[in-house]
Amino acid sequence: MSQRRKPTASAPVSSPAEPNRKRAFDLVMKLMAIPGGPGDEAEVAEFITQQLIQAGASPSQIQSDSANKRTLIRSETGNLIFKLPGTQKGPRRMLSAHMDTVPICVGCKPVRSKNLVKSANPKTGLGADNRAGCGAILNAALEILEHQLPHPPLTFCWFVQEEIGLHGARHVSLGKLGKPKQAFNWDGGNPHKLTIGATGGYRMTIDVHGIASHAGGAPEWGVSAIAIASLAIADLQRNGWHGAICKGKQTGTSNIGVINGGAATNVVTDHVTVRAEARSHNATFRKRIVKEIEKAFNQAAKQVKNVAGATGSVEFAGHLDYDSFKLSPKEPCVLEASEVIRDLGADPEVVIANGGLDANWLNAHGIPTVSLGCGQLNQHMVTEALSIDEYQEACRIALRLATTV
Repeated sequence: MSQRRKPTASAPVSSPAEPNRKRAFDLVMKLMAIPGGPGDEAEVAEFITQQLIQAGASPSQIQSDSANKRTLIRSETGNLIFKLPGTQKGPRRMLSAHMDTVPICVGCKPVRSKNLVKSANPKTGLGADNRAGCGAILNAALEILEHQLPHPPLTFCWFVQEEIGLHGARHVSLGKLGKPKQAFNWDGGNPHKLTIGATGGYRMTIDVHGIASHAGGAPEWGVSAIAIASLAIADLQRNGWHGAICKGKQTGTSNIGVINGGAATNVVTDHVTVRAEARSHNATFRKRIVKEIEKAFNQAAKQVKNVAGATGSVEFAGHLDYDSFKLSPKEPCVLEASEVIRDLGADPEVVIANGGLDANWLNAHGIPTVSLGCGQLNQHMVTEALSIDEYQEACRIALRLATTV
């Protein structure tokens, strides 16, 4: 396969650069059609790699890191990284997005419906979260390569396993990024939305142990693990520690998301596994939520007894998925993104998110990162859609941020 000439610093270009909208649309349609849930991003990475090489990138500029050997799910590929030396002086910038989609999007068949893209398969989501982000930064890279656009040193990074806890960004091989001084991350929502902060999330597994017995012949000798879990959850709900939480000036959320246990109705269930999470922008209050969850389950275990007075027990295991962050509105990446949006005739909307982003870990790694949207609607739902106008606006913003010094 022939390769185009590599970009040079002396090539004349018009400024400001504008993306090829048709190509940008074609890219996102192809990306959304590729299956790729968490841990299954290899085909997406291969597509992006081939597009870069066809546009003139050297294979030596493209590499995968070893994050997949440290992530929650061991998979075939790590984060995909593409680095370009600058044709103009300036601090290195990074543009990023995540390659994985939620499992409900596997089997998507993207089709255009007026100014939206939806899945023709009514049983699946679209996968615009976050293939639209992948498309926006890939299109910027292709424009730079094909039209030899001047630019500062650049790193493009496509992360794996964002949807299951930001594990690609958490375990990224920092030495391969080229020491970017600021970063711009594309994920869900309006392209003019600048997310400068996000909550922190803690996930936990609770093993509830009871005592098995015959549910018809000797129920009094059993201790139901289901009963223990039910009492604990009811206590959390009754006392305001489940769902949206507001205690004085402190706020957060918690959720009991998964319950597994039991095999038959004629046996008192002796083991239940519960998976839960706690979130808050305040790390101290987030720890308080975790303690309240543990307290509720410990108390419930003491309440459920059999005729001999025996009780069940609980065990807890948990980890911090990501810590909260909040950038100053005067952070250079925030100011530059705001300026680009205003130059395009819109007003930037600065927000704080109650969900996690790859930016949580990038900021923890010391890379100031602001997140922008790509026009996704109803993410993680079968009704997910992509606004074509907003996606193409995101492509304009990405190209400006990659080429403006």
